Amino acid sequence: MEKFLSFDDIQKSLENRETDCKAIVNYYLENIQTKAHLNAFVEVYTDSALEQASLVDEKISSGKAGKLAGMVIGIKDVLVYTDHESNASSKILKGFNSQFTASAVQRLIDEDAIVIGRLNCDEFGMGSSNENSAHGKVLNAADESRVPGGSSGGSAVAVQANLCTVSLGTDTGGSVRQPAAFTGLVGIKPTYSRVSRWGLIAYASSFDTIGVFSRNVQDNALVMEVMAGPDNFDSTVSRKAVPHYSELLHFNKRAKVAYLTETIESPALQEEIKANTISVLDKLKEEGHTVEEVHFPLLKYILPTYYILTTAEASSNLSRFDGVKYGYRTPNAHNLESMYKKTRSEGFGDEVKRRIMLGTFVLSASYYDAYFTKAQKVRRLIKEFTEDLLTKFDYIIMPTTPTTAFKFGEHSNDPVAMYLEDLFTVQASVSGVPSISIPNGKDKKGLPIGLQVMANSFKEAELYAFAKYLTELNVNE
Repeated sequence: MEKFLSFDDIQKSLENRETDCKAIVNYYLENIQTKAHLNAFVEVYTDSALEQASLVDEKISSGKAGKLAGMVIGIKDVLVYTDHESNASSKILKGFNSQFTASAVQRLIDEDAIVIGRLNCDEFGMGSSNENSAHGKVLNAADESRVPGGSSGGSAVAVQANLCTVSLGTDTGGSVRQPAAFTGLVGIKPTYSRVSRWGLIAYASSFDTIGVFSRNVQDNALVMEVMAGPDNFDSTVSRKAVPHYSELLHFNKRAKVAYLTETIESPALQEEIKANTISVLDKLKEEGHTVEEVHFPLLKYILPTYYILTTAEASSNLSRFDGVKYGYRTPNAHNLESMYKKTRSEGFGDEVKRRIMLGTFVLSASYYDAYFTKAQKVRRLIKEFTEDLLTKFDYIIMPTTPTTAFKFGEHSNDPVAMYLEDLFTVQASVSGVPSISIPNGKDKKGLPIGLQVMANSFKEAELYAFAKYLTELNVNE
């Protein structure tokens, strides 16, 4: 029988002196070893995690422990951690050891969370299936023949398979929400700028956010309230005060909810996902909430806009990885030019190279105005439409993904089909608003289905409260 399925379980066990932090870490280490074939972890920090656990046990004994004492976390392999390797699951950063810790990670450690290891992901966060990692694919614990989603697939499976209490992922266009849906978890993308990006290896800087995977809304809210807030190391982070999300989860009002016709009627949408989404909307009507259908004519422009802008930013961000200062350097170079070319050709995987080439193309002098400038204008239209909608309604509800988890290799030779897996998640990313995916039943094969809820910028407290309310309705249990 599995235990420690929530942080509340851990806290009660610690309070009743039934366990200690060292025993909790050993429990997870045993699970990680038993389920190593899932390939969720790139590296397990056995020694440092046990050392941390001993220190936290001492703090608990002296009454000085932080609010996350006993919580064991895994971090996606794009978040740096002092004196530990971080390589964004890419060959090009092999052997790179960080000299500092990402602000989001450090804040959790400061409240006595214990970091147990780094988690597999699509290379540089580029992918929707976790098939693009230099460390190999991650298996979905619900069906090991299927993908866990991406790019934060390792982070999702680590919580799904009970290898840690919660995990951190990053979401650029759906990379927390989509794998959360595929693995039956709660996964949030906060408002852009809500959480510091200091220490996050960048993919697309104006889209990247750090999110949380958990089994329940309460744990997710607690981690987010610790992580979020101003940071002197990041000039793009918001200076708005951070509410105590975990203490504001009681939902007791009549909400105005919108759903987008184009998402429910999308030909790409799996029938069972459509039915489960509609059943939630019907239940909300029964409970007295206002639920209205809204047309979103810009839906077909979201994916092209997203991929033009993110590949352009990736082309710029990834130019720094050249084999000169750190990471992989080709042994086959005969001069400086060949060293650059061969290092990047050998160090980057196919999907990363594809996106760098696309980004370089849209930024080139001949095509800059035709593609990049136009995409920025469309992004503004999408953002304004979404924000206007969220001034009229409290929430927007839609499916998280058009399908449940697909089989390995199913979209490998069709990048466009793979990109379509992000169809419903990119709106929140393009607009910068917060969005959460919660479990919404299963399909006939027993595969998890996700429901996505969006709210206006910096409305995470309201979003968490409504998400918890939805999970308690048990519509599609």
